[in-house]
Amino acid sequence: MPSLRILRTFLAVAAEGSFTAAGQRVALTQVAVGLQMRTLENDLKRKLFARQGKLVTLNEQGRALVPIATQLVALYEQAKHGTRADAPLAGTVQFGSIVSALSQLVRATLELKRHHPAVDLHVVSGKSNRLIAQVENHELDAAVVVYNPAIKRPSLVWTPLYAEPMVLLAPRAARPAAPADMVERYPFIRFDRTEHTGELVERTLRRLRAKPQEFLELNSIETIVELVRDGMGVAMLPNLARHGWEGDPRLRVLPIAQTAESRQIALVQLRTAARAEIITAVGQQFVAALAVPD
Repeated sequence: MPSLRILRTFLAVAAEGSFTAAGQRVALTQVAVGLQMRTLENDLKRKLFARQGKLVTLNEQGRALVPIATQLVALYEQAKHGTRADAPLAGTVQFGSIVSALSQLVRATLELKRHHPAVDLHVVSGKSNRLIAQVENHELDAAVVVYNPAIKRPSLVWTPLYAEPMVLLAPRAARPAAPADMVERYPFIRFDRTEHTGELVERTLRRLRAKPQEFLELNSIETIVELVRDGMGVAMLPNLARHGWEGDPRLRVLPIAQTAESRQIALVQLRTAARAEIITAVGQQFVAALAVPD
């Protein structure tokens, strides 16, 4: 079984997107990170990364490992700090979540409260940047947000939860083609470039060398998806977990090759969070629920 140190390094690579940046996060050289990741791949007997120069992205096997590694590291931290798995939890915690992860967070908090009735959990939704600011200002204890590697504040602790690979959404009636051709053939509905998700879209377009037929730019994934359903154009978006776009009779979901970015979803909290044991328990429940089929 891989060591916890290697699993922590793996989660850092998953969050940062490069061995160099991950090394800075876990105090290792780029070479040491690379050696650990090769050791992990050898131990598990499968490739976990797609490598393009200095850029490292998780492949399907790597994305599947993120919630497992997160849970293993969290369980070790729980044991290290002497918290019994069956110890009752109590207290009030304020959580935030991006809209796309809100229902999953609510399910996790309800399940935790079922086992620990003395826990009082409050959940609000919002945009990632606002939620992170609320955590820093002590207005929220923790939040499920889009991880942005550009935010490097020592006061914050990030726990990776899962990854959402970029896909191309098109109306079911659209004639399928390569993603680069689709965004040039049909009106392109773009996600807000001032948000980190919009930056991921832009980087993917550049790697595809695609020049989209610009149509609209919006700051709502749900609205963009509805416009695509109505045949108004195509969009490049993160494949939201448990949203079932592949089964939608009005949508066509086209995977993008290894040039695509992945949106990383993480739990953010202050390093000095007062209710860390409850936050950890919610994060564990969140990850565990993702592994259970609908």
